This record gives sequence, C-alpha cells and structure tokens, in this order.
Amino acid sequence: MKMDDIPFGITDWNTLEPTEHPGITGKALWRTRQFGDIRVRMVEYTPGYQADHWCEKGHILLCLKGRLETELADGRKFVLTPGISYQVADHAEPHRSSTEIGATLFIVD
Repeated sequence: MKMDDIPFGITDWNTLEPTEHPGITGKALWRTRQFGDIRVRMVEYTPGYQADHWCEKGHILLCLKGRLETELADGRKFVLTPGISYQVADHAEPHRSSTEIGATLFIVD
C-alpha cells in the first residue's frame, strides 16, 4: 500500500452515514472514507451476520468490539475479539466472516 497525496485529517466516524450490505443472514453497516486507492471503513456486523461470498480482497482488519469468526477457503478458522487483527493480501486466501453476537471492525483495504 502506497499512501500519497493524503493531507492530515481527522474522521469522526459517528458523523458518516452508514451503507447497508446484507449477508446470507444479518447485515453489515459500513461507514467509509476513500483516500485515493485506499478504502478505510468502520464496519458493524449485526448479530447473526454471515457473509454471502468468499472475499479475495486484501485487508488489514482490527476487531474493536464483539467477536468475528473468519473462515479461509482451505478450512482454517480464526476468531477475532477486541484488540486482535488480521492481514491478508489481494487474491492470497479467500475468506468469509460471520458473527453470532455482532462485531465492530476497523478495516483498511
């Protein structure tokens, strides 16, 4: 990730209007900022959320609240709780997420 031409700034995530992204069950509420090619999001997953696709996009993801279960296409599973992050490159390892209790994440991709 190369960060160019981004002046210093702050983001009050509470002032951004969320967009809704339904899963197989539940939904994800994205509050998004775009800085050139870099997308930065605060994402809230509702309890019972299950992704409707295998994602191949690279991310750096930090769990702020709740519990997120992430499954890789090869069958490995990981659990994120507050303070735990993961990182994956574009097209490296398809992954999908779900949560029983809900989760809030900070994501850069």
